[in-house]
Amino acid sequence: MASLRRKLPPLTALTAFEAAARLASFTNAAHELGITQAAISRQIHALEEILGSPLFRRLHRRVELTESGKLLASSTSNAFNQIADTVAEIAKGSSGDEVTISATVAFTQFWLLPRISRFSRLHPQIKLRIVSQDMAVNIDSGDADLTIRFGSGVWPDGVAEFLFDDEIFPICSPEFAREVGKVETPEELIRYPLITYDVTDPTWTGWNEWLAAFSVEAPQRPRGMHCSFYTEAIHVALSGEGIALGWKRLVEDLLAQNRLVRLTNASISTRNAYFVVVPRRRRKKAGVEQFIQWLKDVSKEADG
Repeated sequence: MASLRRKLPPLTALTAFEAAARLASFTNAAHELGITQAAISRQIHALEEILGSPLFRRLHRRVELTESGKLLASSTSNAFNQIADTVAEIAKGSSGDEVTISATVAFTQFWLLPRISRFSRLHPQIKLRIVSQDMAVNIDSGDADLTIRFGSGVWPDGVAEFLFDDEIFPICSPEFAREVGKVETPEELIRYPLITYDVTDPTWTGWNEWLAAFSVEAPQRPRGMHCSFYTEAIHVALSGEGIALGWKRLVEDLLAQNRLVRLTNASISTRNAYFVVVPRRRRKKAGVEQFIQWLKDVSKEADG
């Protein structure tokens, strides 16, 4: 069997091709690699000769990949990215024992941080870095090793594994519950201050959608306070200012501590769920595998 080196075209030609394909320009590829445009053209021409197939269509002032070029571009991009990731990991002087986790502010504050010390006690050698932001990171870009998302489980930038679904119901402080007395039906809720918040995620449920599930029309101008974020809405509810929507997975600790209480038995189940998402093209670190397994174990405990 021929050696791998004999099967592969020259690395210099593949490097020139990968840059030209990614940048869609021989000129820009030459600038990036610090060589002349003529050198790029020669390398790509030599590669086309070896393969016996054109890789680019030379158009007026631009180039365009052929079907063969697209196939090779995909392979070289994946291979070069994997090499770059491995080199970066080795250069850090560790075996990849730092794990960067991305999650929304609400999930981080109410679910992840109260439990994270349990993981650290089990795996003291793994350093955790938590990126807390509501804008979703592109997991394939290398900004995080994994992200925890709420949604359908289908995202173009990563592979998702199911963690748990959720349930939504009205909550308030014990003091507020005593003030309003018994509330039996969703229709009764609109008499009281409903705490609202800005919703940018279309998969997130607000008061309008929750009440509509019980054929109740939400008031045009709810009496309660309006917040920018869900975390703020929960803190307003804790202070006794009104009724918020409680996502069970996020507020279960506050309910267990009796800092918040359910106001009615009415609830809805979410159509979507929480998933842990990892990059498609990057090799998982050992620490990432251990963190994902821990997430699954903790999720099963909650379901049990």
